[in-house]
Amino acid sequence: MTGHFVLRSGATSGEYFDKYMFEADPPLLWDIAEAMAALVPDDVDALAGLELGGIPLAVVLSQVTGLPTRFVRKQTKAYGTGRLAEGGEVDGLRLLIVEDVITTGGQVRASAADLRARGAIVDQVLCVIDREAGGAQKLAEDDLKLSALFTASEL
Repeated sequence: MTGHFVLRSGATSGEYFDKYMFEADPPLLWDIAEAMAALVPDDVDALAGLELGGIPLAVVLSQVTGLPTRFVRKQTKAYGTGRLAEGGEVDGLRLLIVEDVITTGGQVRASAADLRARGAIVDQVLCVIDREAGGAQKLAEDDLKLSALFTASEL
């Protein structure tokens, strides 16, 4: 959609990719996950869906690929188990971070650092849309390779 939008990064944009529209549509979400499956590296042990938009994608991608999923919070849970990632341990696992839209990659970089601090091997990120706003370059600074199903210019 078009208009005036403030993005998570704080930047403004005249275009907004409403990822919840495709994440809330089961047949479309399934089609996206099937297309993303071809981009999943062979050496991945588990998918790491980031809160909030990456989680539905990771769940359906898990169904398509048979890979287990971890649900990654933006911040460590302040109660109960106090975990950053739910669904199983991450220590020693090669995780593929799954996200919906990448702009600057700020949350992905933070989550990758948090997962690495817990012993996960994280070097790959898969998203549906790369807004082509410098996110891939910022991720590369943290040794993270971005693969995208679509780029903003393609859409």
